[in-house]
Amino acid sequence: MNFQSGKIDKWFLIISAMLVVAGFFIFSSASLGILASNQGKFSSVAFNQLFLGLFLGLLACLVFSKIDYHVWRKYSFVIFLATIVLTLMVFVPAIGFQHGGAKRWLDFGFVSFQPSELLKIGYIVYLAAWISKKRDKMQSFKGGLLPFLIMSGIVGIVLLTQPDTDTYLVIMVAGVAMYLSGGGKWSHMLAVGLIGIVGLVSIALTRPYIKERIMTFVNPRENTLTSGYQIRQSLIAVGSGQMFGRGFGKSIQKFSYLPEPIGDSIFAVAAEEFGFIGATILILIFLLFSLRGLKIASESKDMFGGLLTVGIVIIITCQMFVNIGGMIGLLPLTGIPLPFISHGGTALFITLVETGIILNISNKSKRT
Repeated sequence: MNFQSGKIDKWFLIISAMLVVAGFFIFSSASLGILASNQGKFSSVAFNQLFLGLFLGLLACLVFSKIDYHVWRKYSFVIFLATIVLTLMVFVPAIGFQHGGAKRWLDFGFVSFQPSELLKIGYIVYLAAWISKKRDKMQSFKGGLLPFLIMSGIVGIVLLTQPDTDTYLVIMVAGVAMYLSGGGKWSHMLAVGLIGIVGLVSIALTRPYIKERIMTFVNPRENTLTSGYQIRQSLIAVGSGQMFGRGFGKSIQKFSYLPEPIGDSIFAVAAEEFGFIGATILILIFLLFSLRGLKIASESKDMFGGLLTVGIVIIITCQMFVNIGGMIGLLPLTGIPLPFISHGGTALFITLVETGIILNISNKSKRT
């Protein structure tokens, strides 16, 4: 691999560092609820998040910021194929395990993780390489839209059979953004969008848990002790934070009331402790991350680097919007974690790897 040094985008680095620091403090506070009820589980969670996710993730971010991103284009198909195979391994009884009715995790004894996190970056890398190679054919159905639908369909089959509908939707948002950025027709995407809506309705009608989420979103006051419990407790947490919050570590909802306080509900804990002001600042930092990332993409002299940056930024930003939107009742609850902040060593590690890749793309010393 070709290691290079140069002037990376300092503002993107600063914004990313702010998210990492915010994530550390918010997670540390949210995890106190686990410490109070189960010290053994707290040790496992803390090790997974702080060592496997944060410490190793920061090291990986440093390494990937030095690796010339063109190497990912060279091995894009191998990376994509490897992540597909790895994600399919969740169906292997010896190493794949089920949680909450879904087969999304691999357990190798010394470490367990969700391989779909790797599939996200595998798909983005391959799609960026493919579009940059086929840019002259992107306007056609046969050379542009059809191959895009095939590769996206393969990812869909792998994820929807787990089932992991939420991750697939996030991946597709990034894929569509990359397709359009690479010269694809808007008319093609509008047609695909209509087909996608029909598909989502069909999935919602055939999968009770998705239908239940939608019905809870439409009428959150129903079933407040069952399907509507999480959104009810989340809104209580967000509302009780008022303007300036209860203060760091002083959330009440994280103690036995709020489901998944270190997972997809962690924004509610942050809003309760830091209030409207703190929650707004956190959202603004995410928006700055997105805007600065898209600026790096627009300034890239290489189409592959620009598309790769667009894909990574959109995936992270989309997860942020979906997570926070669900916590404040603007979107149905999905279980999508909040990037940089929610529990999940694999997710945090991959997010920091993606950040390192963008930093390398922003390296002005390689521009010609």
